[in-house]
Amino acid sequence: MQPSRRLYRRDSEENRRSALIAATQELVAEGGPEAATVRAIAERAGVTPGLIRHYFQSKDELNRAAYRSLMDGMTAKGSDAIEGVGAAPAERLAAFIAASLRPPVLDAGAVVLWAGYMHKVRSDPELMAVHEAAYLAYRDTLQKLIEQLPRETVPGQTRREAIACNALIDGLWVEGSLLSGTFAPNEVISIGLQSAGAILGVDLMAHTSRLPEFNRTPT
Repeated sequence: MQPSRRLYRRDSEENRRSALIAATQELVAEGGPEAATVRAIAERAGVTPGLIRHYFQSKDELNRAAYRSLMDGMTAKGSDAIEGVGAAPAERLAAFIAASLRPPVLDAGAVVLWAGYMHKVRSDPELMAVHEAAYLAYRDTLQKLIEQLPRETVPGQTRREAIACNALIDGLWVEGSLLSGTFAPNEVISIGLQSAGAILGVDLMAHTSRLPEFNRTPT
């Protein structure tokens, strides 16, 4: 069966860039970075190979943009979730964590794509820089939310807590995405909130009334 090919059409530069990034992500998820050749990307995106050079100086630059798009998109989903809840710090933190452990962030394809780039991170300093920036952006957002909790802390505590919570969320994201059938509905989110709450000494499960997973009226 031949892979899907996007039909060529005139489009804005932003949409064309997005199409190239999406095509690259699909190919890396299917066969690793080696599968994302210029010719394959162009065919998948429905453009000529030469047009890729108009938007990206090299295939490596396109790969970095694709990885950045994946990582930044997951952080953005958490930030968007904060906008839908109240002002209570624990509620905002719970919303951010929950958004990181539900679809579309919780997704087997996203984990496979992420894993496809991991072996290149150590050999590509610029890709490593993208990885580091994405990690710090997520961790710093998490730390700022933790710092808003009404409790006493000592210097350096919230940074260590953010690192620990980030590692917890990462692990649940991988297993919850790849082994979704082994978890009950909302179980991954509940484990994440309970475990992060244990690290922070805060009952995050008490602040889930506005989360879509926990505010449905039983039928």
